[in-house]
Amino acid sequence: MALFKKKTAGKPGEWYYCLEHKKVEEGPQCRALNRLGPYATPEEAARAIETAEARNEEWDEDSRWNDEGDREGGAGR
Repeated sequence: MALFKKKTAGKPGEWYYCLEHKKVEEGPQCRALNRLGPYATPEEAARAIETAEARNEEWDEDSRWNDEGDREGGAGR
């Protein structure tokens, strides 16, 4: 048995979406690798996957992150 248990960072009132357990959790209960957040409300945390997908799509279409000649993912990567 370990003498000291690692405490995860965060505070009550912060909400996370756990990718491993597929549920909303208050405070960081799982490893950072497996969670999205923090969010201000449990409702925001419940929409974490949708939010991430929307942001990814927005960034994929942002010309600042794409070379003008490489829109189709062709040569140059």
